[in-house]
Amino acid sequence: MNQTVVTYLAQYEFFDFLLKIFGQNTSLLAFLIFFLIAAVIVGIMATVGGLGTYAERKISADIQMRMGPNRVGPYGILQFLADGVKMMTKEDIMPKDADKFLFYLAPMLCLVGVFATLAVVPFSAGFTMTDLNVGVFYLIAISSLVGVGVFLGGYASNSKWSMLGGMRGASQIISYEIPVTLSILAITLLAGGMGFGTIIGRQEGLPTNWYIFHNPFAFIGFFVYFIGAMAETNRAPFDLPEAESELVSGYHTEYTGMRFGFFALAEYIEVFVVCGVAVALFLGGFNLPFHLEIDILPIQAVQFGIFFSKTLALYYVIIWARWTFPRLRVDQLMSVCWKYLTPIAIFNLIGCAVWLVVFNGHSIADLIFGSH
Repeated sequence: MNQTVVTYLAQYEFFDFLLKIFGQNTSLLAFLIFFLIAAVIVGIMATVGGLGTYAERKISADIQMRMGPNRVGPYGILQFLADGVKMMTKEDIMPKDADKFLFYLAPMLCLVGVFATLAVVPFSAGFTMTDLNVGVFYLIAISSLVGVGVFLGGYASNSKWSMLGGMRGASQIISYEIPVTLSILAITLLAGGMGFGTIIGRQEGLPTNWYIFHNPFAFIGFFVYFIGAMAETNRAPFDLPEAESELVSGYHTEYTGMRFGFFALAEYIEVFVVCGVAVALFLGGFNLPFHLEIDILPIQAVQFGIFFSKTLALYYVIIWARWTFPRLRVDQLMSVCWKYLTPIAIFNLIGCAVWLVVFNGHSIADLIFGSH
């Protein structure tokens, strides 16, 4: 896996041609490439977030034997664009006694925290913004901004409903970060590194090389991570911070127009990110089921498609879970985290360490089939 998207593109002749145009100014060319790729990724993710709202409506309608959106565009596919136009034209209202600065800052923190994580999401071997050697650490750290944004949105609104939702969100996100982080650490232990390039590189080949099948502890760790990630993204049945039956709309009750839209967009993109991280950590990432010596753009496109297909499959599962399971109570929510997921995550981390020592790092497939 290349260190950055620029180092990948540097191997092609057109990069030298562009370099001549920019007077051999490598820094300026690299900046423009990063800027353009970042704009493309933000555009793609904004579209994915919008289509996520459409998918949620269609999937929920299918589960409940309804039609779902079917008026705006073919099969209602343009409904998310209509929603965007509606939110942009709505009046921007702020409560009289709200903290103006924090009120405006909260949705931006959520959006920035989510978009910043995209810098290390490995879409393919060549098209990754940057493969940091501490990519996992960076992702965990920068995604914490979302929790801060959720709390500030509730605190700054000067509303009891919003405040309760913000406090629920902060306590929930902080709590569930522990089993999620422990599950991620178990995989970094197996891979021997914290960079996504290193982690995905160790899963090349057949699905038997994926870390979800490496040992029983990693298999259980996938489900601990996935459940914890659902709670961190405030998805049902863990959507206590915005429980409409109790808190009107929770931490974003007082937000209107695009400021509410930023919260919604951040949530749907964050769901994609946590699913993409699950794919990279446990499900082989963008790897093909066979090894190729050549590295050309069509191969990158195939890897991109593989990564997106796996990620969207998990995205579907998260939406399906929302419309299948009832919402938990607050005490049940915390009990699941502290009494079950966290002890299991600690057990899995220790189990993976013991497995590495006892079996010299070999997976179950290696032990059964004798491969290396």
